[in-house]
This record gives sequence, structure tokens and C-alpha cells, in this order.
Amino acid sequence: MQSLSGHKNSKETSREKQYTLKIYTKRGDGGETSLCNGSRTFKDSLRVEAYGSVDEVSSYIGLAIVKTSQADLKHHLMEIQKDLFSVGSNLALPGILAQSQIGKTSPIEQKIPKITDEMITKLENLIDKYDKELPPLHKFILSGGIEVSTLLHVARAICRRAERRVVSLKRSEEINKNVLIYMNRLSDYLFTAARLATHRSGKEDHKWNPKG
Repeated sequence: MQSLSGHKNSKETSREKQYTLKIYTKRGDGGETSLCNGSRTFKDSLRVEAYGSVDEVSSYIGLAIVKTSQADLKHHLMEIQKDLFSVGSNLALPGILAQSQIGKTSPIEQKIPKITDEMITKLENLIDKYDKELPPLHKFILSGGIEVSTLLHVARAICRRAERRVVSLKRSEEINKNVLIYMNRLSDYLFTAARLATHRSGKEDHKWNPKG
């Protein structure tokens, strides 16, 4: 809000500066980036590879959100995008563990949203719900059919890669175990969501036939 003189209130200006995110800082021009605790690491480190791949999954889910006309699927995917932001935040903080594994957390850790058992259960419940609407699966299926389904299959494949990156990170240091479980379950969800999108369009899954 501006005063009658056309100048912004000093408190408001201070508040705006506090929440303004600068797009470029030039601090990463040498190939390093900052983590949530302020430490620096190379952009090709296991940690950055892990949360960078999670960001890719979210981006492709965003494409599916734009393309789908199914309100419930759109809502579920948008909620998952929020979860993935929390997953990325967990991966961007070195040494963060599940709250049940430690008795004391740093101020930074306390600000990072936890990846909870409930978040994983929610994915499992959605998978079960979708599966009841789908015909039984007896063969492997291929990506294709309709655009939304294909985008979800791409997201699923990237999710598997992100999961592999998280496993690589886990082998070098301790991480929140629920992060890995969530990514594993998410790929199953995306597979089922892709099938659901195809089924609701009135088309069948593109089944793999080894005999041609």
C-alpha cells in the first residue's frame, strides 16, 4: 500500500524485501550450489542429483495436470506435487533424519516438512482406489494410448530414476527412510494413474506382445 505521497510504507517495503526471491545470484557460476543449511556442494553431487530428479518428476506431473480433464486425478496430482517439494527439501538438507530416529533437531530441520507414514499410506489408498476401477492386469503394458497417460508414464520412469538417485545417496550417508519409501510408492501410483487415465478415456492399455 502506498501513502498519498506515492511512497510505500517503510514496514511494507521491509516485508516485501523479506519475501522477495532473487532469480539469479551468480553464486552458482562455478558449478556449486547452496543446500538448505547454507553449506555448498557441487551441482553434480549425489544429493543434487537426487533432489534434481525429484524436481523433474514434479515437472512432468505438472504437464499431466494441465492436460487432464479429470477433476479427482488433477487434485491428487497437485497434492503430490506439494509432497514432492517436501521430499526435495528433505534431500537438500544434509544429515536430516526421520523425527522418530532422533531425539533432537536443529532449527533448520524443524522447518522442513516431514515425510510421514500417513503420506505414504495416502498413496497406497489411492492406488487401491484406482485399482478397483480398472480391469485386471495380466500382461505388461507399454506407454502410449492417450497424452495424459503417456505423460504419467514418463513421470513414472523419471520417478524410478529419482528413486535410484536416492538409493545412491542413501548408500553414502543416512537419510530419512520415508523419502525412499515415498518415491518407491509414488512410481506405483503413477503407473496406476496412467492406466486409470487410459481406462476413463474409453481406450485399453497398450499391451506388450512378445510375439509381435
